[in-house]
Amino acid sequence: MLPKNHPLSDIALKVEAGQRLSFEEGLRLAETPDLPALGVLANHARERLHGNDVFYNVNRHVNPTNVCYVGCELCAYGDDPNAPDAWSWSPEECVERARKNFTPDVSEFHIVGGLHPRWKFPVYVEILQALKEAFPTVHLKAFTMVEIDFLAKIGKLAVPETIAALREAGLDSCPGGGAEIFDPVIREQIASKKMSGDRWLEVAGLVHEAGLKSNCTMLFGHIEQPCHWVDHLVQLREQQDRTGGFQCFIPLAFHPANTKYEHLSGPDLTMKLRVVALSRLLLDNIPHVKAYWVMLGRETAQVALRFGANDLDGTVVDERVTFMAGGSAGKGMTVEEIRAFITGAGLRPVLRDTLYNSLEKVG
Repeated sequence: MLPKNHPLSDIALKVEAGQRLSFEEGLRLAETPDLPALGVLANHARERLHGNDVFYNVNRHVNPTNVCYVGCELCAYGDDPNAPDAWSWSPEECVERARKNFTPDVSEFHIVGGLHPRWKFPVYVEILQALKEAFPTVHLKAFTMVEIDFLAKIGKLAVPETIAALREAGLDSCPGGGAEIFDPVIREQIASKKMSGDRWLEVAGLVHEAGLKSNCTMLFGHIEQPCHWVDHLVQLREQQDRTGGFQCFIPLAFHPANTKYEHLSGPDLTMKLRVVALSRLLLDNIPHVKAYWVMLGRETAQVALRFGANDLDGTVVDERVTFMAGGSAGKGMTVEEIRAFITGAGLRPVLRDTLYNSLEKVG
């Protein structure tokens, strides 16, 4: 893949053999000035796992509330209950919102929101119940590890009991948000009131032990350094070794608008591609890496498909978290646009469900 005299040739041999990379090798990759070489290695790892297939789904985002008591420094989403732009949808309103953009081919609702200081545990249960009753065939991917930990506290339940109650109400899997950066020094500065990285991993393990799949994430492009990326990815890899429930990793590009860090510029194109490639190379035990076009930007996400990513997310339509932080990628893509993006990169689009089963029509 790389010339024998290339500085990364020893790592290239391990990548070609499908061998696990060390923390030190990950740091070399994170800091290499040769971005094209990094892309070559990551593209090889993607092709070994998935050939030319790139996945997407037809999904809708449902954000029941933007009210959140935590007030993370990096967040533009959480709001005071009495703020003029705050919303708190009842279970019935969640169904109405979901129905507004629903089409028969929708296979997933992605459900995340704030930690509402006034809502009780039954509200969250009723939201799942109402959506599952109204849309029985749609997969409910709901509640991050942060939300589940919060729900356990307000419900006065252990986390496994909380997960069981949510599953009974219709929970099918969990998204991966809230991981941010695990390094405690950085985390204290960007999300000082949020659960620790260790606790995030612990709750993820409990979700997996309950038989549910989840995704995992990393927020990059703020005040962290490349060593923090490698540390974060290695910790995710170690958790996957223990419980095996992560099905997709999503690198989340930081959007600084309306946050404490709005003076920062956010990640540029090279950083986005570097993190996607590094993720594919270090996360040898997590099957999929997503080029989340909402946060990366559409064109960057297309290029990222040749830097290790094999999933483009879905049609989305009404995403609000990134939009409120200044995201400009748009709030929806059609199936035709997504398929054209993938074929434009010389790859094969594959319609999937949330658990990565192919929904492509045969013949």
